[in-house]
Amino acid sequence: MTEQRHSALAIHPIAVEEGEGELLRRRQIVKRTRWLVVIVLVLLALGAARTVFVRIANARALEAGTSERAKLYVQTALPRTPTAGQTLALPGTLQGFVQSPISARASGYLKRWTKDIGSRVEKGELLAEIETPEIDQQLSQAVAARAQAASGLALAQSTAERWENLRKKDVVSQQDLDERRSAVAQATSNVAAADANVQRLKQTEGFKRIVAPFAGVITRRNVDVGDLIDAGAGGGAGRALFMLAQTDPLRVYINVPQAYAQLVKAGQPVVVTQAELRGQSFKGEVARTSGAIDATTRMMQVEVSLPNRDGALLPGAYVQVSLPLAAARTITVPANALLFRAEGTRIAVVDAQGRIGLRPVTLGRNYGENVEVIDGLGTNDRMVLNPSDSLAEGDVVTVAPDAPPADPKAPAKKEPA
Repeated sequence: MTEQRHSALAIHPIAVEEGEGELLRRRQIVKRTRWLVVIVLVLLALGAARTVFVRIANARALEAGTSERAKLYVQTALPRTPTAGQTLALPGTLQGFVQSPISARASGYLKRWTKDIGSRVEKGELLAEIETPEIDQQLSQAVAARAQAASGLALAQSTAERWENLRKKDVVSQQDLDERRSAVAQATSNVAAADANVQRLKQTEGFKRIVAPFAGVITRRNVDVGDLIDAGAGGGAGRALFMLAQTDPLRVYINVPQAYAQLVKAGQPVVVTQAELRGQSFKGEVARTSGAIDATTRMMQVEVSLPNRDGALLPGAYVQVSLPLAAARTITVPANALLFRAEGTRIAVVDAQGRIGLRPVTLGRNYGENVEVIDGLGTNDRMVLNPSDSLAEGDVVTVAPDAPPADPKAPAKKEPA
């Protein structure tokens, strides 16, 4: 068929249809390819943009983290002024307020004793009696000598009176009269000496009765019936017949170190405790101080007076004396705020700009967790706690916020098993 016929019949030729279909398909492929390229380019652009943004964010985070980690955080605190003084605990030994060995003044044999250890006696009460045969004989001899001297005095006086009458008649010389007067004076002196000897022996014989010089408790008895009592060796406590102590009140001697001596004054209250009497404490007060430092021990002796009305405390017991001291006018800092450098002791202080300053300080008494600072630090200086050894003058630090106080009502966290 010819082309005109095909045209008349409205039928396209096969070659023309195939060419137009191919062209249509190519146009569709190009169009799809363009859309695909656009989508890929958009995706690539979005991925590139995301990568750029992520890298910028990471860089900023890294910079912020680096600057954050570069900061030096420190904990700080202010010095404290103690409102209450320290309590000083010192050892001591209880003693009777009056404690004395009772010795014999007369020699002889112990006849009997009336009080034993633990006996409470009153002043003037009989403790023992001594047999003194030698003193009795000496007293009898002294009485006889005194009678002999008295008779000699009477004879001398009567002789002197007769010579006085004879002298008035000028029968005897003045020299003879003076001799008789001298004989009277000599006889008078002999009688006085004999009287003194009698009184001495009577007083010595009075020491046959050993009596208590004050009210107290017999803490020791060193003799028994029949023992030979030697008054010449009775002055020492080792040869004493009895040991008598007044147990109310008691006294305690303590030695206060030189560093605290200025804080101890008479009248200060103290608390005495004994390990064997658990849960019990006894109140006393400082009676007096020696007022001087012992050059050997560098301590000051202090006497404490302690009432003991119920007799719970015993003389000779080892006790602990708690002595509350007045608050010092200096400031104290925690021990973990100190820096020990080659140039001396330092404390790191932070100013308002966060800059470190190393202050040289002078330390006083050490209380354990706290240390007294005498000079070099003010009450408003903020100091660094637990400073590192690398901390130097002029370093810039950041003050860490204080931790919130723990709530006492909050339940405690249980540890995992």
